[in-house]
This record gives sequence, structure tokens and C-alpha cells, in this order.
Amino acid sequence: MPSEHIVSSFDNDLQELNHLIATMGGLAELQLENSVLSLIRRDGELAEEVRDKDKEIDAMEAQVHMQAVKLLGLRQPMADDLRMVIGAFQTASDIERIGDYARNIAKRTTVLNQMPPIGSANHAISRMSNLVRGMIHDVLDAYQTRDDSMAHDIRLRDVEVDQLHTGLFRELLTYMMEDPRNITACTHLLFIAKNIERIGDHATNIAEHIHMIVHGSDPDSDRPKYDKSSITLIDSDNVRTTDG
Repeated sequence: MPSEHIVSSFDNDLQELNHLIATMGGLAELQLENSVLSLIRRDGELAEEVRDKDKEIDAMEAQVHMQAVKLLGLRQPMADDLRMVIGAFQTASDIERIGDYARNIAKRTTVLNQMPPIGSANHAISRMSNLVRGMIHDVLDAYQTRDDSMAHDIRLRDVEVDQLHTGLFRELLTYMMEDPRNITACTHLLFIAKNIERIGDHATNIAEHIHMIVHGSDPDSDRPKYDKSSITLIDSDNVRTTDG
């Protein structure tokens, strides 16, 4: 039977992992906020700051992975403890990808700041970003408290992000059809919108890691998806969605 010292040491190691993930996640959330602010405010310096800070998230991910591997090798955890270590490893990877997408948004913002704004696209992107940042914030809280009920709610909230992404996709296609001079700016905005949508997917990934940690199994139901951009057709008369 493990001694109290070993159990206490393992708990301390897990707490350190959780603290690292909380810090890493908080920075990723801020990165998303600042990347979109750099677009709305046409702030090139802020976009550059986002690009530079991505290295900090990468370094923290490497630290989480190193500590998780160390825990697996030295402590040889079983059952619940094993799931918590693996969950930390997976969650850090998702947060790192969130940081990458925020950096990509900042890169495209640098180009877009040299062009006139396109319609109401920035407003829609800001709304998407606010929804996704809320998901990130809440899923990080749920991760720390192992709150599977909140995690399930976050999976459902991703539907609204998908719907907003599809609507913006159609809007941007319309702008390109109306004036070919909009194509370059709209293309960058399409990628930004997709990056935000993918960040929402990574937040739901973390929610699913929480379910695995708590229950030892994947969620019972598939993640609902309402992003129709991949089946949207464009022609000379309109933009429409197929069921194919």
C-alpha cells in the first residue's frame, strides 16, 4: 500500500500540473482576445505582441508534457490518477493549438490592417470570439473542478459558434461576389473566422477530456456540429447550402 508521503507527493505533482494548465489556458484566452482586438482596433503592435507571446504557451506545453511523462514513469499511476495525468497531457496540447490559432489570426490581422474594413464582418468576428473566449474560460474552470456538467454545457454551446461561422462564411462570399476587389480581404477574414471556429472545437475537446477523467469513458453522444460552410455552394445568383 502506498505511503502517505508518496500519495502526498503525487497530489502535489498533480496540483502543479493543474496550475500550469490554468496559467497556460489563461494566456491562450488572452491571446485570442488580443488577436481579435488587434483586428477591430487596427493595432499592428498588439498583433505583433500576440505573435511573440505564442512562444510562452509553447514552452508551458513542453513543461506540462515533461512533467506528465515524469509522473507516468516515476509514480506509475493507475485508474483515476492515470486519467488525470493523461488528461493534463491532452489538455495542454489543445491549449497550445488555441494559442497557435490566435497567432494565426494576428498574422492575418497585420495584412488586413492595410485594407478597408469589409461590411459588418468585424462585428461578427468579435461576437464569435466573445462566445469562444467564454467557452475557454468556463472549460478551464470545469477542468480545475472536474465539473462534468459544465463540460457538457460547453459542448452544446459550440453549436452557436458553428452557426455564426456559417453565417459569416455566406456573408463574406456575398461580398466577394459583389466586388472582386474584396476577395483578398475576405479570404483573410474567412481564415480568421475558421480559426476562431477551430478554437471552439478545441475548447470542446477539453470538455471531453474532463468527461473521460470523471467517468473513464467518452461522452455518450457525438458532439453536435452545425458548421455548414463545407457544403455551401456559390453561383451567380446566390449562396446556398446543400444537404450533401
